[in-house]
Amino acid sequence: MDNVKKKFQSFVKSKASTASLGSEQDINHSSFGGDAVIAIHKFKEHITESHDPRIDQENIDSIEKVYFNSDDSFDSSEYELKKIESGVRQEQIEVRRALLKKQLKSVSKRVSELILENHPAYATELRRVMELQESLNVALDICTDSRSSLQNSRKEFTTASLLMLANHRKRQQLQGLMRSLRTIKTLQRTDVRLREMLEKEDYAGAIELGLECQKAATIFRHYKCISELNSKLQDTLEMIEEQLDIALSKTCNNFDEKHYSKVQHAYRLLGKTQTAMDQLHMHFASTIHNVAFTVVLGYAELCSGTGDGSFQKKQFSDLCKYITHETFTPCLMGLCKALWGVLVNYHKTRAWHETNDGLSLSNSEGVLNDADSSADDNFNRKYVAQKLEHGRVRLWQEIQLKIRTFLLAIDLSNFKFNEFTQILNLVNRLISVGEEFSNSKSEQLQEAIHKQTQNYFHRYHSGCMEEVKMFLENEGWELCPVRPSFTIYQLQDFSFMRGVSSANHLAVRTKLFAGSDAALSATSVNDVSGVADSSTTGYFSYDSSPFDEQPDEEVQEDFLATNGDDFSSDSDADVANELKADYIDEGLDSYSRSHDPYYRKPTLSRGKSREKDKQLHSPVLTNSSLTVLRQFGKYMRMMTLLEPIAFQVITSMSQLFDFYFYTVYKRFAVNKITEEATELKPGISLKLQTTLKRLTDELQSNGSAVFHDVTSQGSSANLYLLSEKIVAMESLVYLAKQFENLQPHLEKIIPSSKRAFLQQFYSQTIMTISELRYPVYLSATDRLLNQEHIVGLINSVKWDIKEIMSQHNNYVEVILNEFQRFSKRLLEIGQHVPVSADVTAVLWQQCGRLAAQAFVEGYSCVKKCSAEGRALMQLDFQQFLLKFEKITGTRPVAGREYVETYIKAYYYPEDTLDTWVKDHKEYSSKQLVALVNCTPQLSKRVRQKLVFQIEEPDRDPKLMGNSPLVQLQNFAKKHRRDNSTSSRDNFN
Repeated sequence: MDNVKKKFQSFVKSKASTASLGSEQDINHSSFGGDAVIAIHKFKEHITESHDPRIDQENIDSIEKVYFNSDDSFDSSEYELKKIESGVRQEQIEVRRALLKKQLKSVSKRVSELILENHPAYATELRRVMELQESLNVALDICTDSRSSLQNSRKEFTTASLLMLANHRKRQQLQGLMRSLRTIKTLQRTDVRLREMLEKEDYAGAIELGLECQKAATIFRHYKCISELNSKLQDTLEMIEEQLDIALSKTCNNFDEKHYSKVQHAYRLLGKTQTAMDQLHMHFASTIHNVAFTVVLGYAELCSGTGDGSFQKKQFSDLCKYITHETFTPCLMGLCKALWGVLVNYHKTRAWHETNDGLSLSNSEGVLNDADSSADDNFNRKYVAQKLEHGRVRLWQEIQLKIRTFLLAIDLSNFKFNEFTQILNLVNRLISVGEEFSNSKSEQLQEAIHKQTQNYFHRYHSGCMEEVKMFLENEGWELCPVRPSFTIYQLQDFSFMRGVSSANHLAVRTKLFAGSDAALSATSVNDVSGVADSSTTGYFSYDSSPFDEQPDEEVQEDFLATNGDDFSSDSDADVANELKADYIDEGLDSYSRSHDPYYRKPTLSRGKSREKDKQLHSPVLTNSSLTVLRQFGKYMRMMTLLEPIAFQVITSMSQLFDFYFYTVYKRFAVNKITEEATELKPGISLKLQTTLKRLTDELQSNGSAVFHDVTSQGSSANLYLLSEKIVAMESLVYLAKQFENLQPHLEKIIPSSKRAFLQQFYSQTIMTISELRYPVYLSATDRLLNQEHIVGLINSVKWDIKEIMSQHNNYVEVILNEFQRFSKRLLEIGQHVPVSADVTAVLWQQCGRLAAQAFVEGYSCVKKCSAEGRALMQLDFQQFLLKFEKITGTRPVAGREYVETYIKAYYYPEDTLDTWVKDHKEYSSKQLVALVNCTPQLSKRVRQKLVFQIEEPDRDPKLMGNSPLVQLQNFAKKHRRDNSTSSRDNFN
């Protein structure tokens, strides 16, 4: 079977290989061999056999489609063999073979026909190939000749010239190699040169040289030696940056313009301007920590007395706890000085950038003055400006944190006042410096100093109250001798307010904690303009430090009067110009007149001596009031230094004043006089009553009041302690006057929301002080006259006379003699104690009222009186008024209307007298009844009616008990009974 397949495949292949036919006349048979001619003839014979074209076409159409497949991998023999199945007979195979043979024959015939048709084109192309072969042979000959000619030309002309060019090129290469070797040699020596330049601080030159070398090393990196040198140069550049960073850090401790310019130029060459600014602020922050730690470390080691170095490892907050009270202030001053140096260096750095970079650092956006700057330069400058602007706030916060930690590390409540105020001075001065530096608030420092001041002031005020209480308990109420020209600003405690008006409160603060005259002048300029411009004036405009040690201002308290400075001295050196005038409008008196509603202006003679004027105007002070004034100065200083606690300090000042006020009241005042004011009995106002009740509740409730034996009011021999009462009362008035003078300063210090308290204190307490004179001096004057004796003398006079008398009665002289003796005693007191016109006026007013009461009481005891007798009463009283005015120098006399109205009521008709009795409640029922009974023009019925109306209130115990007038009468009667005997013995 395999043999059959092989034979069939060979048969198909042999039939498929046919030659193309063409017209015999178109082919050049001479070009082929003999075999080819024979083959063509055979092929021609074959195709000339006669066949039917229709049969051939049918045979071709019967060929299977698979034989027309263009796939080269198709094997027709294998295809036919696969179609033969087992059991097929040979006859069938022969039939198939005959069919394939017929098909092959038809295909071959058709192919032959096609070949014969295309034979002319084939012959034409064959002829062109022959022509091309001939052209190629000619070209080969030409090339051979050209090569031969070129070979000859090379030998004769080109070789010598090319050799010359090659030599020149080699020379150039060698020269380049020499330059490279020299560069390599220079690069090898660069490290030494860079170190020399760094030692000379030529950072810019070193960076330029390093960058050039690095660039050259990059060019020659193909050399093996250069690759090692390149890494070494990189290390050197890093070392330069480290040196630059060290040089930049030196700026924080000591700014040098030339040095800083070199550093900035170097960073600019490196293209790290922003990095330099970041590093600069890191160094400033580190410097603040280092200098603060170093200062505190030195004092901590000094306090501990050991140098073992263990403090080096402690935190700053822990280190501050080792500072003692003795070294706290010097350490704080050292801290302020060191941190001031850091701020000055930062300020100079900003000024350098403003000058050299063309920046306006007052604007956080960094205004550029150079319009031609590139975008990168503009961006860098803007970054630097913003960094410097924000950096100063950050630096000030760092400083606040250090100082705050230091302040809160120790309890300052046990410090002395001068030490504590020095600490306040330093901290407030530092706050002023910091706020000028950063243009921001100092909340951290304010909070720390506020906390410490509150703790300190609470303890200090308690001590002051105890000190004043001790002074008052041991006060002898003797005059503290001061010169007539004394003012509170002569006290060392008020020295910080000298020469500064109340309107310029900022100047007071500046004078307190200004570190130098330059800083004071700068701040004064800012105060006038109202604008603080740190770029032109302020602490940073001067070379001196505001924390340098300044010698304390020597304040000589030369205000105490010596033996030669008594009130009768002839010297006018201490007397103000206004005191030398004929008529004096006293400042103290005007204060009393403006605040005393019951004061009657005295008429002073123009011939008063200057010595008397000096005496009247000398301040009245006691040791206790002088102590209170000193405390006022200290409190003023403290509230000026720390305004957040100003209201608390003012409240404490008012407590000191209230303490002194209440003590004078409890010691000397007749505290039962509480009725409403009348012409005869002025009493005290409702404001003063409210104030006294408030003081009683506050001071007695907390046990702070000073209790005295109020029953010990002296005797007639010392005018019932009149000298002590004048000293106590007038020292209180002087104290109130000084408090009033301080009001403008206090109002500017405290917040506006708290001023209502201050105004209320002034209106209800300070303005009512002069009213206290009446109850204080009343006990010294209400016992001058023996009322029963005077009434008896008046009753002994015959008043139902028929003729008008021209001579006054003797009882008038008795009364005047009593007042004459009192006037002499008052002059004796005035030789030792200044008795001002206000005091004299109050005393004589009380004397006038006392005499008026004696006159009315005596006249009310008269049973029978005629019209002539009533005229005699008027004559007696007019004579009293005339001589009383000569004795006292006052006009009009207090109580004059009270007596004259009572006398004139005798003449009123029934209707008028009825209305008069209802309107004049200042007279007692007894006095009114006596007046009605001795009035002759009244009928019996009308008289009984009026008496019933007058006595009706007396029948109601409640009304009688609640009547202030009745209380005054009962009180006066009690005093008259107790002192009638002693008064008569003393004055008669």
